[in-house]
Amino acid sequence: MTAVLFDFSGTLFRVESTDSWLRGVLAEAGIALPEAELAETALALETAGALPGGADPVRLPTEVAEVWDVRDQSSELHRAAYTGLSRQVPLPDPGLHDALYERHMSPGAWAPYPDAAEVLHALHERGIQVAVVSNIGWDLRPVFREHGLDPYIDAYVLSYEHGIRKPDPRLFATACTKLGVEARDVLMVGDDRRADGGAAALGCEVHFVDHLPVALRPDGLRPVLDLVG
Repeated sequence: MTAVLFDFSGTLFRVESTDSWLRGVLAEAGIALPEAELAETALALETAGALPGGADPVRLPTEVAEVWDVRDQSSELHRAAYTGLSRQVPLPDPGLHDALYERHMSPGAWAPYPDAAEVLHALHERGIQVAVVSNIGWDLRPVFREHGLDPYIDAYVLSYEHGIRKPDPRLFATACTKLGVEARDVLMVGDDRRADGGAAALGCEVHFVDHLPVALRPDGLRPVLDLVG
């Protein structure tokens, strides 16, 4: 293998919990809720699937269903989809829905998996190129910079910048072109068998990891080092 493509959410990084997400926004707004009400609201937001990178929605409202499947093709669609889900849950101030969306894009809302830096550094030392290929509606580069992982990334291929989302092989092909490599020499690593598995149609090898909380997956990326040889 001459290159590895990594998914972002659930693969290299994991977003904070819905409870932490809500608490952070309420604190920033200076709003205090009784603990029972806060816990109930956090659960409702999680059930709604309002946190990007968190749980999928249990039910898609009609007004969100129209944009859900294309949400990662532009920043506007992404915001509309997730704030639409958030607005299914009553909050003390309507402006909190936009504040929640803004918070999830902040570097502090994301934590790298424990072995992410180790694996990316090892690939860099071996001269193996790395690209991040993500279905996303915003620029995740600041997250990598904040956590010190940007020096190990040779290219970012983000769906909203290309109007294409995984599993469309064209997004993986774009990554291969940016790295100057052939698909047959590339390993795609992700947590979504449908989306990330689309790389196989291009001829890439594919390896899956489990989308687990950071504390529960301390070494899920290390097998990548054996796979690339």
